[in-house]
Amino acid sequence: MARTTTAWVTLALLGATSVVAAAPIAAAPAVTAPATACPTGWGSLDKARASTTTAPVTNVRTGRQACYDRMVVDVPGAGSSALGYTVRYVDRLHQDGSGRPIPVGGQAVLEVRVAAPSYDPETGAPAYPGRAGRPLPGVDLTGYRTFRDARFAGSFEGETQIGLGVRARLPFRVLVLNDRVVVDVAHNWTGTR
Repeated sequence: MARTTTAWVTLALLGATSVVAAAPIAAAPAVTAPATACPTGWGSLDKARASTTTAPVTNVRTGRQACYDRMVVDVPGAGSSALGYTVRYVDRLHQDGSGRPIPVGGQAVLEVRVAAPSYDPETGAPAYPGRAGRPLPGVDLTGYRTFRDARFAGSFEGETQIGLGVRARLPFRVLVLNDRVVVDVAHNWTGTR
């Protein structure tokens, strides 16, 4: 009887082993990296800074970032304390002085005013080659997630006006750095990339 019991125990153990071996091994859960958070607290309300300079705008350029599209207005010699601006969403861009509407592509239009002329105040000679109603010279927005169009509106009474077309009314911020005004428009409201 001891032999029979040993045989049954051995068979029982072999059976348990084969059941365990036949069971599939559960895969470890996949670890996914969290989506990178982008700033979302900028809002879409008007932003302004009261200051002015006679140093002229010489260039406008754009760039793509992970969380936003960026436009930079270069004003060499202005420093940072003398640079003023007003940036706001408008239903339609109207050129200062004439009131002429300027079509700007996109679902929303940001009016960007920099308190600096786009001409030399002493001679009146253009310092920036933009033409009213035309796309910004040298700016190609192909492949941008947010920017759709960028139009020069003109320079009137010491302020340079630009229309920036975006795909929707999205949060934006404005920064003043040495010799330049920077406008960043977020890719979305949620803060994910």
